[in-house]
Amino acid sequence: MARYTGPRIRISRRFGLPIFGPSKYLERRNYGPGVHGPKSRRKASDYALGLIEKQKLRYYYGLLERQFRNVYEKALKRRGVTGETMLQILETRLDSVVYHLGFANTRAASRQMVGHGHIKVNGRKVSIPSYPLKVNDIIEVCDNSVSRQLAARNLELATSRIVPDWIAFNKDSFKGTVLRWPSREDIQPIANEQAVVEFYSR
Repeated sequence: MARYTGPRIRISRRFGLPIFGPSKYLERRNYGPGVHGPKSRRKASDYALGLIEKQKLRYYYGLLERQFRNVYEKALKRRGVTGETMLQILETRLDSVVYHLGFANTRAASRQMVGHGHIKVNGRKVSIPSYPLKVNDIIEVCDNSVSRQLAARNLELATSRIVPDWIAFNKDSFKGTVLRWPSREDIQPIANEQAVVEFYSR
């Protein structure tokens, strides 16, 4: 399973956003990385702005360039607004929903949890983090002591995280159900998805 393993704080400082989750270091140094400190830089071009927005989403969801490009191409073939459809595809990946349910504390941990076979979809074990979920799909933690203990420990740490309205969650049975497709308001993206669409459509 491909994943980004480089310096995370550096990426967050580059974009000025907690891409990989809250960080006290980012709060202390809320400017770009490098030896020149908070020195102002020249104005970015339209191409650079589009690239920045694309990179924000790519790192946030933990995808490599080819994977992210495939998401864009899938969204392009579907009806509706391409940018919003792209966000919906990203949010309804199995690893994203596992993260939203609180079974894992980070998106990277949710990908690992799925990859190690701790999650079932509609009663069948699924180990593909990018597995696309549909409305009424049921996501649950496997019924064994290792999987349940791991999920329970993460749920205790994720008490401050709110499960989105488009997912129904039963904490006692370690189950969640996709009720509907999320809207842009539900997702509240960290990047301008329209700029990403314009970047790829050049």
